[in-house]
Amino acid sequence: MSTQPILFRNARRIDPVAGSDTLGDLLVLAGVVTEVGDRLEAPDGARVVDAAGKVLAPGLVDMRVHAREPGEEHKETIAAMSKVAVAGGVTTVALLPTTEPGIEDPSLVDFVHRKGEIAGLANVLVYGALTKGREGKQLTEIGLLTAAGAVGVSDGPRRSSDALVTRRALAYAKTFNQMVLTHPEEPSLTASAVATEGDLATRLGLPAGPAIAERMRVERDIHLAELTGGRLHIGPISTAGAIEAIRAAKKRGVKVTCDTAPPYFSLNESAIGDYRTFSKLSPPLRFELDRKAVVEGLADGTIDAIASDHAAEDPDAKRLPFVQASYGAVGLETMLPLALSLVHNGHLGLVDLFRRLSTRPAELLRKPSKGLAVGATADLILLDIGKPWRMDPKQLTSLCKNSPFDGIPVQGEVKLTLVGGRVVFERAA
Repeated sequence: MSTQPILFRNARRIDPVAGSDTLGDLLVLAGVVTEVGDRLEAPDGARVVDAAGKVLAPGLVDMRVHAREPGEEHKETIAAMSKVAVAGGVTTVALLPTTEPGIEDPSLVDFVHRKGEIAGLANVLVYGALTKGREGKQLTEIGLLTAAGAVGVSDGPRRSSDALVTRRALAYAKTFNQMVLTHPEEPSLTASAVATEGDLATRLGLPAGPAIAERMRVERDIHLAELTGGRLHIGPISTAGAIEAIRAAKKRGVKVTCDTAPPYFSLNESAIGDYRTFSKLSPPLRFELDRKAVVEGLADGTIDAIASDHAAEDPDAKRLPFVQASYGAVGLETMLPLALSLVHNGHLGLVDLFRRLSTRPAELLRKPSKGLAVGATADLILLDIGKPWRMDPKQLTSLCKNSPFDGIPVQGEVKLTLVGGRVVFERAA
């Protein structure tokens, strides 16, 4: 991998920390941004990249990726996931503890970190499990997990309805300024649901849960965060009601943040209309009014971050009747072009989009970025935001191809990805 100095010439520099969108040069030396300006001089031995017509921005920080190692390496290893991430412009990933065994011991936090270092591509972070066995009953040793480097605690999509456990988790995690991530579904209403309750689910004969189940769980957890003063993060958010509840809570000063994923601003429930299991997600796809509300929540900042919610599933887990098929979709490679649709359609500017994709999730993970400023770690991407292409899961780097976006036209392609100043991905011309 290249460690030589790199000079980007004539780039459109997007810096969400500074709030700037400028044209000019940027020099990377010894893993950091060392100079930003116009007509910079290239050091001896430097690679000069003509970035005219392209965007240079901080690498994406994906705060919601379902880990498959340890336990389900046949679906995806950390090394394979890292390769997929950098191909999608993602320079930092935070892995959910959705593994077998779950990440509930400090030694497993160390294991994941070592695997990421060995892969040598994206920066790999990990959440610790919130409860033992992710069963929602007995808290893990959150302090020890934090000391080992866990960036938050979560049980992933496991949906315990025990408010007392959640209250204790928020209060205990507050001691370590640790973030508690919860999943936005009320299990008593959605335990057997695979779709959103409504006309489409009825016509398809699918077990369904009401969209209000999301708001009910969100409001409960918000009240517990308000009671304890703990740091609550909810996601992926998918309904208008939940967004309204979070917006109101933020105005009251509650320590609540949230994320969403591209399916919830790009698709609605019609994507499951032919029993397409690649569109079976948790939470399920929603009504069109909810999709529009997610776009609005991103535009006004109620939704803090966009995450991929990447979940690799092998063909045997998806090629089943809809009710029996596994939940989840791959998303590391498709997150950026789908998010760029928000720019192309006039909902967000590039600077705001990269706040949602990069600097804001980094803040939430307590890994704040300096953007493109001098001294910033050179985790960068170079992309052509106007490049048109049609998504074809068969061409994805991921070993698993379970994407709901087959055949969708998009604009935007990653050309170069740097992590710590090293070129870790470069698309062939």
